[in-house]
Amino acid sequence: MLSDVMEDYLKSIHHLTDGERVSTSEIAEYLGVSPSTVTSMLAKLEDRGLADYEKYEGVVLTEEGETVALEVLRHHRLIESYLAEHLDYDWSEVHDEADRLEHHISEEFERRIAASLDDPDVDPHGDPIPGADLAPIEEAGTSRLADHGAGDTVIVERVRDRDGEELEYLSAAGITPGTRLEIEEVAPFGMVTVRLEGGTQSLPERIATSIRVRAAPDRAEHEADA
Repeated sequence: MLSDVMEDYLKSIHHLTDGERVSTSEIAEYLGVSPSTVTSMLAKLEDRGLADYEKYEGVVLTEEGETVALEVLRHHRLIESYLAEHLDYDWSEVHDEADRLEHHISEEFERRIAASLDDPDVDPHGDPIPGADLAPIEEAGTSRLADHGAGDTVIVERVRDRDGEELEYLSAAGITPGTRLEIEEVAPFGMVTVRLEGGTQSLPERIATSIRVRAAPDRAEHEADA
């Protein structure tokens, strides 16, 4: 059995990696702990065969570690989806609840949650849910809204789920996965003004950075699919 903390580390490393080793400082900042605490835990994960850690070079997950991370991630995102769809939680509330519950559900409970949701592909924030086979997630290419310029039209693919205030802000603005945005202006100080159904909305740079988008189909195709 792995501790909750070990599973949290595996999930965090999975999130932070981009095919490269993740540094101790990155993990420490993400989890809000000291680098020395991270170093100690990485040594334990390596001893369990879950991670390949090299001092000063960082860490990657082993195949077994990746499988565990995907299982925890599947639990987390299914729980988020269940809370939002069946228990009327706001999408800004589900992350912390899922963090507490993800370590403690059985495989049967996971199966029943997935069945009750008709095996969703994504959670309320647009993040892909690993399949029951825990195969590596193949994510479609996305970019940050903050990296686009005036005149671009995009579709919101996913948003960061760790900041409840950000999610409340986006919900009030009507910006959720699937929303079509036309970028009207990018101010020199980072404010991004977008047009969506119902009007325009100005987004601070930190919010625009948290939104992942994909290129939108042309208007005719969009209206045909609607």
